[in-house]
Amino acid sequence: MNDNNKNLYLAIALSVLVIVGWNYFYGWPQMQKARQAQSQIQGQSQAQTPGNPVPSAGITGAASPDAPAAGTAPNAAATPQMVRTREDALAQNPRVSIDTRSLSGSINLKGARIDDVALKNYRLTTDPKSPIIELLSPSGSPNPYYAEIGFVGQPGATLALPTSDTLWTADGNRLTSEKPLNLTYDNGQGLRFTRQVSVDDQYMFSVKDTVENTGPAAVTLFPYTLVSRHGKPEVSNYAVLHEGLIGVVGDSRVQEIKYDAMEKETSGTRTLDGVGGWLGITDKYWAAAVIPDQNVGFKGRFSVDGAAQPKTYQTDALADARTIAPGANIDLTTRVFTGAKENNTIDKYQSEYGIKNFDLMIDWGWFYFITKPLFKVLDFFYKLTGNFGVAILIVTVLIKGLFFPLANRSYLSMAKMKNVQPQLAAIKERFPDDKQKQQEATMEIYKRDKINPVAGCLPMVVQIPVFFALYKVIFITIEMRQAPFFGWIKDLSSPDPTSLFNLFGLIPWTPPHALMIGVWPLIMGVSMFLQMKMNPEPPDPVQKTMF
Repeated sequence: MNDNNKNLYLAIALSVLVIVGWNYFYGWPQMQKARQAQSQIQGQSQAQTPGNPVPSAGITGAASPDAPAAGTAPNAAATPQMVRTREDALAQNPRVSIDTRSLSGSINLKGARIDDVALKNYRLTTDPKSPIIELLSPSGSPNPYYAEIGFVGQPGATLALPTSDTLWTADGNRLTSEKPLNLTYDNGQGLRFTRQVSVDDQYMFSVKDTVENTGPAAVTLFPYTLVSRHGKPEVSNYAVLHEGLIGVVGDSRVQEIKYDAMEKETSGTRTLDGVGGWLGITDKYWAAAVIPDQNVGFKGRFSVDGAAQPKTYQTDALADARTIAPGANIDLTTRVFTGAKENNTIDKYQSEYGIKNFDLMIDWGWFYFITKPLFKVLDFFYKLTGNFGVAILIVTVLIKGLFFPLANRSYLSMAKMKNVQPQLAAIKERFPDDKQKQQEATMEIYKRDKINPVAGCLPMVVQIPVFFALYKVIFITIEMRQAPFFGWIKDLSSPDPTSLFNLFGLIPWTPPHALMIGVWPLIMGVSMFLQMKMNPEPPDPVQKTMF
């Protein structure tokens, strides 16, 4: 066995040790934590569908927000309260059910919060009987996560404005994509609030607020909207994926702040001003976001309340002041997105409502200009073949074909390098102790035979961003979640479920996660080994070591 083969086998052995070690000491514990957290959430019964509103049982949701400082949206952190099951928390206040093609849940009439949303078309596992995904949950449940819309007054004002304790009056007991819901509240001081909530057949709520001033004096209000999440959820902690607070405010670039990073911000807060944009909180596949009027200036804030237990993460938008003269009224429309980050749906909302950079809710990354077009190509072939696995194979072959001219030039350059190796060896023998003479003579040969010594590495360098973008597309897009391939592959977003260590299912034993080395990884390893052997061996020792 020569030294090169020894190095190759040593590299393979070390790679296997790194993969197994990483999975055993990090990947498997992280997955177990995520599964336990998800089981705790999904182990609760599915969101009930309330009928007619019933009187409150006396347990409130979040406390009324304190009067804000000038130019500040309220903090929606709840006061300490006994944590109940999700079902008990839902039963505490009167509700109006949500029932559309994509969503189920309810709107809390106490505070008019959107705090109970489940996604009908997505389940926890590939088992069709597994629970559907519960996205939003009310205050008082194990994992509160909700959207709220309201108004704050000027500092020092004594106006009675609707808060999270306000009980709104509804004109019905069911919200559908065909029938909107109308809510009303009169503060008894000359202000009448009317709120029309409508929802499409996917994931967008449209909330139209009308405030009528029948009092003797003008009133100034600051409209706000927020998304609040109590407690840090389990996250995958992959560098290639953002999970946490996210948003676009005016002309700023997309703000992506992970939960831990939010706690390191000055005072736990980041604030931006602008016109147009959106703010929210995102998971890998799901998100909740609020979209203010795109033509009105607002102050966007990302924050964490570390004093609350559990910690409360919030994104909110405080719009510019609106003054209502006596006998006048104002209208404003806010939208709330609660759903799956489907590319076509997100793009449709961006175009339909003119939401600035709404497509960046999906983490396309630095190579956005490559990543998103790659998804479009993948999606095209998926619709053509009906199988994402086949689409990935087709796109991979197309990319390799696209780069073939570069690869061919690389092979030609390597062949030329191989041909001149005897001459380069002769130069070293002729000038054994004169490096400068060796370099000059070598460059003369390269110039004479038109050889570029780095041409062999160029195709690899050019392809790295493209294949990284392809990997990111496969990793982040919900379209490949639970998408089947063929045979035993039921979910392309999950690891190969087979394992070499139980003879791929022949032995009735489930190996530890660290030993789950399946058929597809082995096929990939063998194919890469054969591909390496088929390629011309780099003549340059440095290139040979690198390869």
